[in-house]
Amino acid sequence: MTSKEVLKKLEQLRNEGTSKILMKHGAKSPCYGVKVEELKKIQKQVKTDHGLAIELFNSGIFDAMYLAGLIMDGAGMTKKELTSWADTNYGSSISSYTVPWVASENKLGQELALQWIESNKEFVAVSGWATLSCILSTRPDEELDIALLRKLLNRVVENIHTSPNKVKQAMNNFVISLGSYVAPLTAEALKAAGKIGKVKVDVGDTDCKIPMAADYINKVKAKDGIGKKRKTVKC
Repeated sequence: MTSKEVLKKLEQLRNEGTSKILMKHGAKSPCYGVKVEELKKIQKQVKTDHGLAIELFNSGIFDAMYLAGLIMDGAGMTKKELTSWADTNYGSSISSYTVPWVASENKLGQELALQWIESNKEFVAVSGWATLSCILSTRPDEELDIALLRKLLNRVVENIHTSPNKVKQAMNNFVISLGSYVAPLTAEALKAAGKIGKVKVDVGDTDCKIPMAADYINKVKAKDGIGKKRKTVKC
């Protein structure tokens, strides 16, 4: 399928109700509101297509940008491409999911994530913390830099409550991912979560709730899920 054909298909699948919900969560116009189940049907047909993914992301259409992350093999992206995607500074699920999905698949993912969390652009920083969370959930512990993760955890404790709105949420998710997926650091993540306490994030006109990191990690622990990695973060 060409990008023109995919974009036409997406427009035909327009759903005004879903579009309104997505816009409340930070999506920007144009946003057709195509349901994820429909995007996955296209993904199944296209499978992986680097060139098509680049064109769809560059279209600026929310649904196409999200789909781009599903059909892109992040491991094959260049540093320039990954940086370009992050630099769109697009909120909603693009910064929290699409960019982190592909970046975490790339060998440069951690390096870039550490650069992004230093950005003064809110959603670039969000992508950085979210990429780190994706890495924690998919890579074996032996491939992780435990000392670095401890430093990042301490950084979150010290800075989370004074960080930009959505960065606070991404930092909180990092603590949850660290405690849930990296068994050697679960106890330290729980201790940090206790210090952090409740994280206040302005979620706008939505029903979103910010979980208490300790509660979430303990639920994973109760289900004997600590340290169990995911095959993929894409959904």
